[in-house]
Amino acid sequence: MVNNKMCICVREDRIMCRVGPDNYEMCLEEIGCEPMVHGGRTMKGYVFVDEEGYKKQKDFNRWIKLSLDYNEKLLV
Repeated sequence: MVNNKMCICVREDRIMCRVGPDNYEMCLEEIGCEPMVHGGRTMKGYVFVDEEGYKKQKDFNRWIKLSLDYNEKLLV
């Protein structure tokens, strides 16, 4: 939680990133990225990224930045 909003979460060997609806489709094209499904429902704007997608430090930093940048937009 960042600013009382869901932002980033770790689940087993994946990270959940709230990237927002504008970045969602672009993110799904990335290696190791898949839609977040919760209770049988696809949560648009949220993605899971497995280790393949964040094993390099620069890739990990990018996912965190995407999530934090979207979180900032929610404050406006």
